[in-house]
Amino acid sequence: MDESQIDFAIVMTSGPDTPKRLASPFFLAATSAAEEMNVVVYFTGQGTVLLKNGEAENAYPKEGGKPVKHFMDQAVANGAQFVACKASLDLNEISPDDLAYDIPMVGVAEALPYLEASNKLISF
Repeated sequence: MDESQIDFAIVMTSGPDTPKRLASPFFLAATSAAEEMNVVVYFTGQGTVLLKNGEAENAYPKEGGKPVKHFMDQAVANGAQFVACKASLDLNEISPDDLAYDIPMVGVAEALPYLEASNKLISF
């Protein structure tokens, strides 16, 4: 994706240890992508843990509600792009084979142009 065309970037630093924070960013990503905005969700810090197989399936923002994986899948289905911080994957001891999604892994220097070029940026 050309960084000059990013309408909305979401920096995802929250992970399974803060489940109540996890539905909103993906709901926003799904809704924005459905409105034909170019959306990038950049996973870093504890946010990368959500990308590991089994983690998002077992994180529930609301007791008795849908798992975070449901909201993540909606975002992807609507066209949002997921990108992972390579250093954060290493920090959380997650290998590419552990990931539930086939997504680009980038360093901070590679991610900065995407984040700087976005029209809107929020962090969760």
